[in-house]
Amino acid sequence: MGEHRDQFQARLKHINRKHEALSAGYSARLRPDGLLVVKPQRLQSRISGRSLIFFAAAFLLFKGFLMAALGSGSYDARVQTLAGGSGIERAGAFLMQADPVSVFLARKIGPVLR
Repeated sequence: MGEHRDQFQARLKHINRKHEALSAGYSARLRPDGLLVVKPQRLQSRISGRSLIFFAAAFLLFKGFLMAALGSGSYDARVQTLAGGSGIERAGAFLMQADPVSVFLARKIGPVLR
């Protein structure tokens, strides 16, 4: 008796999972043998790869601008001060530390600011 109940619960769980997947949208196809096959549509991310690349480029440009405006020594001192703070501040210091791309951009932006 217990195994029948377990099989029923497993089938019910499968049906509920399938219903959840299909409730977000589905596509139906008619196979050559006449069987209609329904598949759930995949969820698409709202954030595209292009926007992620744009955000990373803007962030690196911002870091380069800060490095050029503050100067390398002052910028590094501020990042070190930030690294001595709380966990979130340490994460910010990790993100804001000098990297080759932002140093290159700072060297290119520096003469324009002066």
